[in-house]
Amino acid sequence: MVNYQNLVKKQRHFFRTNTTKNISFRIDALQRLRTMIKDHEEDLLASLKSDLNKSEFDAYSTEIGVVLEEIRFTLSHIRAWMKPKKAKTPMTHIGSSGYIYSEPYGVSLIIAPWNYPFQLAIAPLIGAISAGNCAIIKPSELTPRTSEILARLIHETYSEEYIAVVLGGVETSQALLQEKVDYIFFTGSVPVGKTIMEAAAKNLTPVTLELGGKSPCIVHKDANIKLASKRIAWGKFTNAGQTCIAPDYLYLHQDIKEEFFHHLKDAIKELYGVDPLENDAFTRIVSEKHFNRLSSFLHDGEIIVGGRTKYETLTIEPTVLTNITWQDAIMEDEIFGPILPVLEYQDLSFMLEGIHHHPHPLSLYLFSENADIQQKVLNDVSFGGGCINDTVYHFASPYLPFGGVGNSGIGAYHGKGSFDTFSHRKSVLKQTTLFDIPFRYPNVKNGLKKIKMFLK
Repeated sequence: MVNYQNLVKKQRHFFRTNTTKNISFRIDALQRLRTMIKDHEEDLLASLKSDLNKSEFDAYSTEIGVVLEEIRFTLSHIRAWMKPKKAKTPMTHIGSSGYIYSEPYGVSLIIAPWNYPFQLAIAPLIGAISAGNCAIIKPSELTPRTSEILARLIHETYSEEYIAVVLGGVETSQALLQEKVDYIFFTGSVPVGKTIMEAAAKNLTPVTLELGGKSPCIVHKDANIKLASKRIAWGKFTNAGQTCIAPDYLYLHQDIKEEFFHHLKDAIKELYGVDPLENDAFTRIVSEKHFNRLSSFLHDGEIIVGGRTKYETLTIEPTVLTNITWQDAIMEDEIFGPILPVLEYQDLSFMLEGIHHHPHPLSLYLFSENADIQQKVLNDVSFGGGCINDTVYHFASPYLPFGGVGNSGIGAYHGKGSFDTFSHRKSVLKQTTLFDIPFRYPNVKNGLKKIKMFLK
């Protein structure tokens, strides 16, 4: 049984030695992380196969490869990020210089989800390390093989006073949240995110919440329909739809409905085979509970693609539902599975009004060649991030901070965004002693008149 209080105390004591703030220490820690991943790539691929039936291609491209690229990017920029940034000073501060220092918070708690169990544990860890923090990682109990190998590899690579992995279920997360850490980074559902924020509020602990919601995908009548259908099929059905930024539902212009469905069927067949249930590379649903929840949605609307399930392997083939309304059960919460409901629209304003009736989504995708329509949607809808004429791909750019807004999350990370998330920006004014500015003092003659001249 882990003594969480002692673990936090041990990490805080180590943090106060200032070892983690050293640039050489941070770089070495990131290099060791990269070596750890490369040396155990086969073990990680096997664990992801065991937990979610992820193919080697999917596991490497969405979990391992993207993390290695994040490490490479961070190593190439960390020295510049760490340097204090010179800030301008106003006329009232003649003789002084302003600086902004990025300093680590201390002990960070990273609570990772099950859908990308390796990537979504390690990507925030890269930010925590680069910013100079210690870290405790709580991976998901729903992907036990990946969580176990992560715990073993981290234990072999770092001392627990610096980075530790704690295994367990919900009760473990609850116990960790009772401890006073310095930063909490959580990826998961909206309801659990509210619980995390409530626990953090007791100690005024800053948080990043990467949540989800119903992310819309809009296909306007002027879209490149064939390319749109393929990119939507890929973004929706990768990882069996168990992706927080997957298109949750489709808003399709009525004028192109038949043509789009024709190409979408072809794209699904091309990407996942004639019989996805027998495709050994198709990801399975994480648990029986989620399988049953998703299966219940198959009664909504009309199935035009897919619809079959296989309980023995917990797989659901890529499915497309039409004749869907906002009153259907599938439209109440985030789907998080390989089922794509389709709503139709003729008028752009009517469609946007439908989106506005629901919380801000984590992502939004628009397929249109019209710059005015693109700008209207971008101006009209608040969302975490997204793509024009693509899906999901924005997540993989280290130059684009990734995060939600409102119900879909708080804060952002990736690239410098990760470094900034795990850093407090400390403002410092360095004042000259060569002279003094007397009018700021209350005893100066005509002080009010003089200060009004400066502070207009």
